[in-house]
Amino acid sequence: MSYETEQSPERVEHLFTDQRDLETRLAATPPGLVAILERSLAGRAPTVEEATELFALQGDSLAALVGVADELRRRAVGDTVTYVINRNVNWTNVCFVGCKFCSFAHLKNSPRAYDRDVSDVLHRIGEGVALGATEVCMQGGLNPAMPDDGYLQLLRTVREAYPDLHIHAFSPMEIQYGAHRMKMAYRPYLELLLEAGLNTMPGTAAEIFDEEIRKILTHDKLDTASWIEIVTTAHEVGLPTTSTMLYGHLETPRHMAEHIEVLRSIQRNTGGLSEFVPLRFIWQNTQLYAEGLVSPVPQGRLDIAVYATSRLMLDGLIDNLQSSWVKLGRDLATLSLDAGCNDVGGTLMEESISREAGADSGEYTSAEELRSMIMSRGRKPRQRNTLYDLLDESDDGQLAGQPTNHPAGGWSGSLPTP
Repeated sequence: MSYETEQSPERVEHLFTDQRDLETRLAATPPGLVAILERSLAGRAPTVEEATELFALQGDSLAALVGVADELRRRAVGDTVTYVINRNVNWTNVCFVGCKFCSFAHLKNSPRAYDRDVSDVLHRIGEGVALGATEVCMQGGLNPAMPDDGYLQLLRTVREAYPDLHIHAFSPMEIQYGAHRMKMAYRPYLELLLEAGLNTMPGTAAEIFDEEIRKILTHDKLDTASWIEIVTTAHEVGLPTTSTMLYGHLETPRHMAEHIEVLRSIQRNTGGLSEFVPLRFIWQNTQLYAEGLVSPVPQGRLDIAVYATSRLMLDGLIDNLQSSWVKLGRDLATLSLDAGCNDVGGTLMEESISREAGADSGEYTSAEELRSMIMSRGRKPRQRNTLYDLLDESDDGQLAGQPTNHPAGGWSGSLPTP
């Protein structure tokens, strides 16, 4: 359920019609909080303790936080808001793990289970390419019927069919499973995938970096230490990744602050995180909700606080903060552009994971719709590729540079030479 369809959202439109300048907003804010915000404006990102306070803000204090996040966004990336034309392919929903927050996965004998053959996958990718997609994003369940080298086979087939397409694929959970199936350590397995044509990896399966919560959410499918090891190793061999956080379930503000602190540490060490994407938990069809383990968190205030605080915590480390129209709906995702976000994600064309959980924002948004969302906030839309190279014409009519190898023009990270 999205912001525009939820029955009782915490409305936040007033935060974005507030005509007060930042100085006036700060003057209406408690002194202790003002000190945190002013340090952020001076280049000193909030500590975990300070961010814990920021995630819980509301009222005038939240308005001040939003103003600071918007200013830091402006300083980091200007008024450009990017989007990518991409094609998601969730090629199988067969999975044996049984995560309680997931409604996408099914056991192999379920009538709703599917496992697309490679010709179907290639057909779906071809549909995306025909619509201008520069990226295919491939993720799926952990299917025990997959050959030991199944991920490698799929990657090689896609790369042969589409030699110039950017392949963004395989979550850290899938990397763990694939390496285990081939009886390989993470580094040589990732090097095999890189050689076979993998360009970047999604930093999904992060959920929240707290082991007690992870046990409830995921049955220990992938612990925090393993996620960090896989992502860090990917960076070391030359594979950039995104980064994510699942919020709105069992976590506290402290858990979110500690989660982003882990990402800050990784980025300081490797420079391999291209973006951060906070992902709202979609609760409607999940086992977690059915068992009474979570209560629905209204959309609105929490989402804006998460985006704004993330901008402050990641300032100077990860420039690109992506809003999720799939999770939030288009209205709230559009508003989030004034709360620190500078990217609206992709066209997707298929997004089964959120849909199965109960999201009702659809699986496809055209480039024209994304541009309209961006322009409605008075911002400049630009098409990008996966690593934030700009691909369309700039304001002066000049064509932006062609895609380059990472690091990209719009990405502040840097990777070692593999």
